[in-house]
Amino acid sequence: MGSTEESDLALPQYSVDVVEPGTPARCGLVSCEIGKNLKFNTIGLQNYCLANWDARVYDLFVVAAAVEFCDRTKKRHSTRWGRDFELRVPVHDPSHWKFTSTALCSALYILTGDRWQFEFTTRRTKAPTPPQGHLPMPEVNPCAIVPYSDGLDSFAVAGLMKHEYGNDVLRVRLGLKSLNEGRTRDRPLPFASVPYRVSCESKRADETSARSRGFKFAVLSGVAAYLSGAQKVVVPDSGQGALGSSLTPVGQAYYEDYRSHPFFTDRMTAFLSALLDYEVRFTYPRLWYTKAETLNEFVAKCPDNQNWTQTRSCWQNQRRVSVFGRKRQCGVCAACMLRRMSIHAAGLRDCRESYVWEDLTATRYEHGAAALYTGCKEPKGAMYEYAVAGSLYLGHLANALQSHLHQASVSRQVFKLSRSLGLPDEEVRTKVHRLIEQHRKEWRNFLRSLGPESFVTRWIKGGEGHG
Repeated sequence: MGSTEESDLALPQYSVDVVEPGTPARCGLVSCEIGKNLKFNTIGLQNYCLANWDARVYDLFVVAAAVEFCDRTKKRHSTRWGRDFELRVPVHDPSHWKFTSTALCSALYILTGDRWQFEFTTRRTKAPTPPQGHLPMPEVNPCAIVPYSDGLDSFAVAGLMKHEYGNDVLRVRLGLKSLNEGRTRDRPLPFASVPYRVSCESKRADETSARSRGFKFAVLSGVAAYLSGAQKVVVPDSGQGALGSSLTPVGQAYYEDYRSHPFFTDRMTAFLSALLDYEVRFTYPRLWYTKAETLNEFVAKCPDNQNWTQTRSCWQNQRRVSVFGRKRQCGVCAACMLRRMSIHAAGLRDCRESYVWEDLTATRYEHGAAALYTGCKEPKGAMYEYAVAGSLYLGHLANALQSHLHQASVSRQVFKLSRSLGLPDEEVRTKVHRLIEQHRKEWRNFLRSLGPESFVTRWIKGGEGHG
């Protein structure tokens, strides 16, 4: 068994038995069946076959999928963040996985704030080997892997990397859509789709915090680097996304978000090195810059590629953000608000009809939504709470250096970043302070553009949401 830091607090326990098809789970354990709950896509696996099939890679995908299953199906307590997970997972070489378990549990603890324990057992049958040899092999090893999603940072940084390094950069798809740009006839690009999906018993999973996505993304990009011979993974997140949550934590029942943070990827480097005997470095070219600064640089260096308007920052599902049958972005969650602020700061314009909440200058929250929107516009319920929290989050980050409450968090993050990146404390402190001050400038200018009567501006001035 591998374990993380222990606590005297009794956390909600969840014991899961990952089983091969047709195998019952042990008595008293939740069954997570490969092929039913953890579904592997043949084409998805094929686009990870650049070299001889490696059973460790398949087992790693199983572990990543099982972690996601646990994270999604065990709801967090309303007043206590952490949970206690025990997983029993069948792998091809249990002794090797046992050797890696301490590093694995440490990475997951940092990422999710939960305790994790693993028991690795021998598979009854070997995993199916996908056909190989159909993918175009790079003539030389790529210099870097860039995780790619539908987000604005991801799109911009992938463009900047291609501008600088050309075809020596490989992209790894992190979303559900296939990455088909540049495919030749019927030959797909490597790493163009996620090789597995997680299916829970209920149609909608209980837990929505989804911190395990950071592990999934790190696994996919780390495996891609290992298989292609790349030495580094470029994390595309700008400073507000990578560091914002850890700089301004909110509430005792909340745990800092380290999904795109060096504190977590430093642990992932140790784990992947132990498992694959191959060191992958996670690098952060935009860590000390705002999203607006990243977008500005992309627009300047890649003038022929202005499809950034087609990116998507909102995480809300279609049921919540459809207008007359067409999916939009909500426009008021933290991610949407940061996007809109950044586009404004970059001196660019986005189509207001791409958001449910088209008008942020409206005096009341419910008046800002599209007229044809049939969802809940009233100042109550989940969407309203997301809107208030998103606005206040960006406001808290803007005032992080002025608030005694958040100054301690900033100092802690300077220490963690310094140790994770191997940089002097003073250098990190200077960069973090510059990032916060730049965000503060962009946020204040954005609020000014909305006007003093905007419901967003009044929320910030009042410190709480009032319709």
